[in-house]
Amino acid sequence: MKPTDTSPQADAWDKAAQGWNSHAALIRTWLKDVTVEMLDATRITLGSHVLDLAAGAGDQTLDIARRVGPSGRVLATDISPRILCLARENALAAGLKNIETSVADAQATGLRDANFDAVVCRLGLMFCTVPLDALTGAYAALKPGGRLSALVFSQPQNNPCLVAMMLTACRHAGLPPRSPFQPGTLMSLGQPGLLESLLHTAGFVEIEVRALSAPFSLPSSQHYIDFVRTSASPLMELLAPLPHSDQMNAWSDMEKQLQVFNTPVGWEGPNELLLCEATRSK
Repeated sequence: MKPTDTSPQADAWDKAAQGWNSHAALIRTWLKDVTVEMLDATRITLGSHVLDLAAGAGDQTLDIARRVGPSGRVLATDISPRILCLARENALAAGLKNIETSVADAQATGLRDANFDAVVCRLGLMFCTVPLDALTGAYAALKPGGRLSALVFSQPQNNPCLVAMMLTACRHAGLPPRSPFQPGTLMSLGQPGLLESLLHTAGFVEIEVRALSAPFSLPSSQHYIDFVRTSASPLMELLAPLPHSDQMNAWSDMEKQLQVFNTPVGWEGPNELLLCEATRSK
């Protein structure tokens, strides 16, 4: 199923698309090491065909395209038409001609029997309200023996910046605190054992899930808030109904709370991700 122009989720990510893309260099620095581990887990080689789910503006898509070479191909899908336009522009700017894009919900790509060698998903799977549908679809899109790897945020206690910002946004929006494991939210797949269970139910074998540290290092907490204000769709959506002045108060409140992570050389916000890898049975 492809999202319509009125899809709320597509609209939300359309609004965050330009901000996310404008911070591409920052995001690349933040996720450089864990992205390498995610792609290593797929075991892709020259000539491989790879599906990049919830690809966003395509930073990791470019890395995949370089790994598979001219004889390989990458299909980047995302629910946001606007962010995929940026992904196409980024691929052209990089001189990569082995990347295709398709607007599609990760939970319903319609790619059964596509025989991909690998499926990857970097920080997208947790936004699926029914992640099992996304994993079942990924399984169906893989060839027998094909590999899946994905990165998601782990438990709340290991992602204190996310917790603080979400609680603050809810308070300023006049909403009760939300469960960190609410489906479709930032840490929805961080519950211990959940990813393994979902992968098993989807039919995967050789399942492994491990935690990776991914601290966000910047000159100050204000730099981090400037990034989040334009790129983090869930927080942007929560605050969007508020008057502009109230939104600014909320962001200022978050910035002050995050100063606890100041260091003598700048600001470093703790983040922990989960890398899952699995294989479609032969």
